[in-house]
Amino acid sequence: MSIISNSLKKIKPSPTIAVTQKARELKAAGKDVIGLGAGEPDFDTPNNIKKAAIDAINIGDTKYTAVDGTPALKQAIVNKFKRENNLEYSTSEITVGTGGKQVIYNTFMATLNKGDEVLIPAPFWVSYPDMVLLAGGKPKIIKCDEKSGFKLTPKKLQKAITKKTKWLILNSPSNPTGAGYTKDEIENLSKVLIKNKRVHILSDDIYEHITYDNFNFFTIAQVSKLKNRTLTMNGVSKSYAMTGWRIGYAAGPSDIIKAIGKIQSQSTSNPSSVSQAAAVEALNGTQDFIQVRSDAFKERRDFVVKSLNNIKGISCLKPNGAFYVFPSCKKLLGKKTKIKTDSEFVEKLLKKVNVAVVQGSAFGLESHFRISYATSMEKLKIAMERIKSFCESLN
Repeated sequence: MSIISNSLKKIKPSPTIAVTQKARELKAAGKDVIGLGAGEPDFDTPNNIKKAAIDAINIGDTKYTAVDGTPALKQAIVNKFKRENNLEYSTSEITVGTGGKQVIYNTFMATLNKGDEVLIPAPFWVSYPDMVLLAGGKPKIIKCDEKSGFKLTPKKLQKAITKKTKWLILNSPSNPTGAGYTKDEIENLSKVLIKNKRVHILSDDIYEHITYDNFNFFTIAQVSKLKNRTLTMNGVSKSYAMTGWRIGYAAGPSDIIKAIGKIQSQSTSNPSSVSQAAAVEALNGTQDFIQVRSDAFKERRDFVVKSLNNIKGISCLKPNGAFYVFPSCKKLLGKKTKIKTDSEFVEKLLKKVNVAVVQGSAFGLESHFRISYATSMEKLKIAMERIKSFCESLN
């Protein structure tokens, strides 16, 4: 008899982490691999934030904190929501976790019963379905293809809702597509959700500050009457280049926040005290560098999208935000190329030309692949040349 639990058998390791690890192993073995799999800014954490952490260490701010966040960080988060999203919260409606991923996981563990459905538009971040499964829920995937800009429509949403639906996940801008929902699109989805009063919304806003082309970011609690049914998750990892600091947070109804804290009290307890001190500075300090870095990401996005669309057999939409593109390789799959799936496509891409990307099927939509352009322009230029060379060899 296996000692491994049955619930663990339902899930798989993160494909994005697996690709990143594979690229590292190949580099360590001497291969000239360009990794475009990691969802991590290549910029360093700003100096003012690092200084706040060093100061915290020097004054002995290295002890346990309140389980779900220090008062100072919770207040900084309250101020952030008021300042940037015109949303009013009290500190009792704020939770802080060890990264946004833990906040989402805790949410499902705290709220899902066996058989509860969670609506997940695809393409989706790879961890959503598995976290739902671990919590005993049922992920219900709603496929959203290129025709809709990879975005959920009110019609598809209404059709997917059942008596068992407990949550809808909205991720804007999206991982893996970079697609962002406009204010009108969010309001139209809200009309469906207002009528279906049993459905709660988990709004994953982690890429809020990485947007392009004058795209105006709105979150659903901000533009609808659904604040009392919405948990808005965010964090410092992407916008502030603090992936390794592991600080995520959420705002929402106090009963859900309290339940999340209860889960956290019996798992990790509080996030790092030093990381929380750094996050206070991130939210309260200068925000000037955010636009500068977004401009750099935009330059890379424009280059990557143009390069991909100049490759025969590849087509790529231009995203509104984040630092990903999600091109289609459908025309390069079939008898002629002897490549049947997107998984085979990315395997051969890595083997033949040493470029690591992630297959679209990992995100719930086949015949695509995800590229993270959160790396230097120099590396991106080489990677695009290699991808073009590989694709031309198939035609």
